[in-house]
Amino acid sequence: MNRKKIAVLTGAGISAESGISTFRDAGGLWEGHDVMEVASYDGWLRNPELVLDFYNKTRMQLGQVHPNKAHTLLVELENHHDVSIITQNVDDLHERAGSTHVIHLHGELKKVRSTKNEDLIYHCDGEIFLGDLCEKGAQLRPHIVWFGEMVPLIEKAAKLISSCEVLLIIGTSLQVYPAAGLSDYAPEGAEIFYVDPNPGNLYSETENRIRVFPLKATEGMQIIYQNLTQ
Repeated sequence: MNRKKIAVLTGAGISAESGISTFRDAGGLWEGHDVMEVASYDGWLRNPELVLDFYNKTRMQLGQVHPNKAHTLLVELENHHDVSIITQNVDDLHERAGSTHVIHLHGELKKVRSTKNEDLIYHCDGEIFLGDLCEKGAQLRPHIVWFGEMVPLIEKAAKLISSCEVLLIIGTSLQVYPAAGLSDYAPEGAEIFYVDPNPGNLYSETENRIRVFPLKATEGMQIIYQNLTQ
């Protein structure tokens, strides 16, 4: 079996089966908060203490969940193919499962950064508070791409997908841009598999050559894994 270059785009659905809630499942609420209160720059300016508290609690909850079968199957797929994961998720479940090449489009929950220099990024397992500063003396904030902010790694993700032979789209409704438009970069001859219980509409040139599995991530990944390792 020839090794193929596989790009994987994952969303909240793959983490949901590990017990991580998504704001889209709760009418725009994320752990009881309006998502714009805790996931926008305006929300940060209005109430940074609330935002820091929210991510501190979310970071603590992350330690109570574990990778699921969909995560581990992607790791096992590396034994057969060259696999790169582009995730919209801010959790570290792909890394904890063992995936070796992961791009986080929307930031990482276990990192914080300077409010004055976005290149000053620090690992964070614990909590951060108002008054916690970077080495340049500026307040630290969650290393999260909030609504309305630029997505710095989107070009890197698009380049990766543009050279893939197989594209897997797992657990995303394809409603959040610019990530939702990444499938358009798949080469004309690439195989495309889409797994989501409520798959979104693909208004692109890829629509007619995509195989859709309206299943949970763990169920769909088992089918795809078998397909790609036979």
